[in-house]
Amino acid sequence: MERRSLLRAAVLGGTSAALGGTLWRGAAYAAPAQPGTGPYGPLGSPDANGIRLPSGFTSRVIARSGQRVGSTSYTWHNAPDGGACYADGTGWIYVSNSEINPSGGASAVKFSSTGAITGAYRILSNTRQNCAGGKTPWNTWLSCEEVSLGYVYETDPWGTNAAVQRAAMGRFKHEAAAADPVRKVIYLTEDETNGRFYRFVPTTWGNLSSGRLQVMVAGSATSGSFTWADIPDPDGSPTATRSQVSGSKSFNGGEGCHYANDTVWFTTKGDNRVWQLNLLNNTYELAYDDSLVNGTAPLTGVDNITGASSGDLFVAEDGGNMEICVITPDDIVASFLRVDGQSSSEITGPAFSPDGTRLYFSSQRGTSGSSSGGITYEVTGPFRS
Repeated sequence: MERRSLLRAAVLGGTSAALGGTLWRGAAYAAPAQPGTGPYGPLGSPDANGIRLPSGFTSRVIARSGQRVGSTSYTWHNAPDGGACYADGTGWIYVSNSEINPSGGASAVKFSSTGAITGAYRILSNTRQNCAGGKTPWNTWLSCEEVSLGYVYETDPWGTNAAVQRAAMGRFKHEAAAADPVRKVIYLTEDETNGRFYRFVPTTWGNLSSGRLQVMVAGSATSGSFTWADIPDPDGSPTATRSQVSGSKSFNGGEGCHYANDTVWFTTKGDNRVWQLNLLNNTYELAYDDSLVNGTAPLTGVDNITGASSGDLFVAEDGGNMEICVITPDDIVASFLRVDGQSSSEITGPAFSPDGTRLYFSSQRGTSGSSSGGITYEVTGPFRS
């Protein structure tokens, strides 16, 4: 569906509401919405897993770091991070990165048509601090190293084909990736306080072995037009990729990235913003800015982001209240779930099953606050379609 600008998104009283007018014009608040007026209603009491969910939703633990996954012999990795789901016949697969350094990598869990766990295995090994990434239209997983001069690795969610280092996609502190099948490019975020927003233009769509790395060029304002410029040296040495193109736009801590319907959204954790690029007219704007709603929003510490078929965006928090929040096409921002008792952790890897009825995510450090305490969850319920 077509999304309009989310610049009017805001919340009041810690629940949800909408703003009349656009934020950069200093609009006045609309009348406060009543508690629970987000699309899924109020959060309930913590369930057996310590998760507060709206009515009709349930959770289960899929995997714990250092423990076997279900009845399989595979031990789940530490610090689970970015993830995605893939159709697998009548079942599906959820892949998850490991944000540890060294020996990060990624793993996968296989599910039957009923949601039963049927397998778990490693799909990437011997890499560094694999944070987020992205799914390709040809059903591979791009696992990104969040380290200086990090690489993107293209992996096979089925674990059949060996992972391949994609050096042409640039060496920098990679975070997330999002594929755009219309323009045949991959968007990339950079987790630096002066990071950039990139796109990779493959020589041949579906083959990431060669192509051009480009950077977004725009002014310092929070809205306007943009262009793309080639990065002369994607290897990033001796000059960092973010410093190679004059006029490239700086972003404070690039995190999650999501593409749909000629629009790409990405988050910047350093300033609690969600950015929106309108690709049909090459303009950009803020989709959400916590500072402009005076810190009253439920959404802080913006991090990984994904989307549902309804057009809703689901944004995970790094810290905050340990919530996943929803931003709707109607400019509503509301809490969807909250994880209690894990304030030293962060929420990572939100991804929907192919049929849209299950949401997977992880608490990277769980109740222990340690990378060895990660927990991966599944939430099932009446998601909007």
